[in-house]
Amino acid sequence: MTKEERIDKAVAFFKEGYNCSQSVVLAYADMYGFTQEQALHMSASFGGGIGRMRETCGAACGMFLLAGFEKCAIDGKDRAGKAANYALVQQLAEKFKEKTGTLRCRDLLGLSSKEPIVSMPEERTSQYYAKRPCVKMIELAATIWGNYLEDEKKL
Repeated sequence: MTKEERIDKAVAFFKEGYNCSQSVVLAYADMYGFTQEQALHMSASFGGGIGRMRETCGAACGMFLLAGFEKCAIDGKDRAGKAANYALVQQLAEKFKEKTGTLRCRDLLGLSSKEPIVSMPEERTSQYYAKRPCVKMIELAATIWGNYLEDEKKL
């Protein structure tokens, strides 16, 4: 599957009702041997800026989750493995922020910090999609991740 197909897949997942993080992770899950159900479970809590708290963008969180499958410490004492993961996450975050100016969901949505945290997601309607930048954020995160994989000759 090409990078472009995976990006389109991520956007399509969001339009099916999956959250931002799930959409990005689902588009690449097969590369890491995960079923769709496993990918949905591991990324479920990161939508809406982590549990709809409007903190770190869910699409970016999905990208960061995937980074752990590329670089991480398997042994708790592996400082070099941890450092490699953190460096990759920081690199991805910088690329995301270059395009958006922020990683914060609240800022991307143009919400004030006084907005109450509500657990219930909004109904997905044409108005919902028209007023939100989420599709663009999913497309961006899926693109950044795809570019990383292409650079590493894995996609």
